[in-house]
Amino acid sequence: MNLLLQNARIASETSPDLLSADVLIIDGLIKTIAPSIAAPEDTEVIDCANQVLLPGFFDAHVHFREPGQEQKENIATGSESAINGGITGVVMMPNTAPSIDSGASVAAVLNSAKSNSRIPVYTSGCVTKDRAGKELAAIDGMRDAGVKMLTDDGDTTINSSILYRAMQYASEFDMFFASHCEVPELAGPRALNEGPVSYRLGIAGSPACAEEIIIDRDIRLAHATGAHIHIQHVSSKMGMETIRWWKSRGDVKVTAEVSPHHLLFTDEHIGDFDTHYKMNPPLRTKVDNDALLEGLLDGTFDMIATDHAPHTPFEKSQDFVSAPNGITGLDTAVVSLYHYFIKEGKFGWDTLVNKYSAEPRRLMSIEVPTIAEGQPANLTLFNTEATSTFSADFMKSKAQNTPFLDKTLQGRIDLVVLGNEILLKR
Repeated sequence: MNLLLQNARIASETSPDLLSADVLIIDGLIKTIAPSIAAPEDTEVIDCANQVLLPGFFDAHVHFREPGQEQKENIATGSESAINGGITGVVMMPNTAPSIDSGASVAAVLNSAKSNSRIPVYTSGCVTKDRAGKELAAIDGMRDAGVKMLTDDGDTTINSSILYRAMQYASEFDMFFASHCEVPELAGPRALNEGPVSYRLGIAGSPACAEEIIIDRDIRLAHATGAHIHIQHVSSKMGMETIRWWKSRGDVKVTAEVSPHHLLFTDEHIGDFDTHYKMNPPLRTKVDNDALLEGLLDGTFDMIATDHAPHTPFEKSQDFVSAPNGITGLDTAVVSLYHYFIKEGKFGWDTLVNKYSAEPRRLMSIEVPTIAEGQPANLTLFNTEATSTFSADFMKSKAQNTPFLDKTLQGRIDLVVLGNEILLKR
């Protein structure tokens, strides 16, 4: 494949400024970047005026529901949803049915990914067998199969002693732990944030301290064992401040992520029991939103991750308490972050590249793509002049449990290139 991208504005994580240039790709490699390039013979030319060329994005927290819940999503549809959103790599969570808790189960999903995905798909593995919190999962076998991240995501590894022993053991092998933070007894039905909205709706709320207690506990365990702990989908101001305090000490390896929905929405958006806004951790308040954005900008949060969590329309049409938690995010993340933050001047393209392309790959010890001569093509072209309407037909996920359903936002993913293949061209 030979491709010439003319008049592109190139973004990187190292500069807020966009470089205007032509980019020539030959046989999957970036051959030349220059102000003006004459198209060689047999080269497709795309005019990229008013468009931003970015390294392909990477999401380190997705649920593809395979095996066992393929009616919600599978690796094929989940990875196509990622491509639709400009994302060229993902890490799956292990809360499937059965759980991904052994070398054999890791091999099964990775073999499926090789056959059914056009982008690299990685998987995490469970800390405990079937995420039950009672005994360690088959960590050796998962490590041999390529697992780097251990997590009981969907739930907390509630037994502190088991998690402590797991950290002591697995850290020797350069594995790290990702933590879904929640005290079950405090979190209750997990329906929504405890506060004025939960009182008005008459539903028992989940207080932020249920999350914050485990954030501190798990970082303390990592500090004691020398493990690397990654805190997932932080939702509260105090949770962010706890992570910031631990990072300021400089004696514990802690990373953290924030999800687009926790930056964008509050419990007020739930309105009249709208289950598209039901997720775990729950949406909290505008004060929390503002603090999370501050944490993203000051480096408290290392990355953005969607926690892409598809469900069937039947499940989400249940009453608010009975409906499952979760929001899809792969189709919508980049466009929504542009529409609400970059376009509004709240942060720049460099922040997005750093937090949603580079740092998630560094977490997984994966080579970080850059738009530079001699590098493999791993590119997303973003059209700032176009719009995206997130209809069921537009999105590629099996599920549409998103507040953006049928809404139109500014910006559109127009091209995704990975190696010698054009994955998407609008």
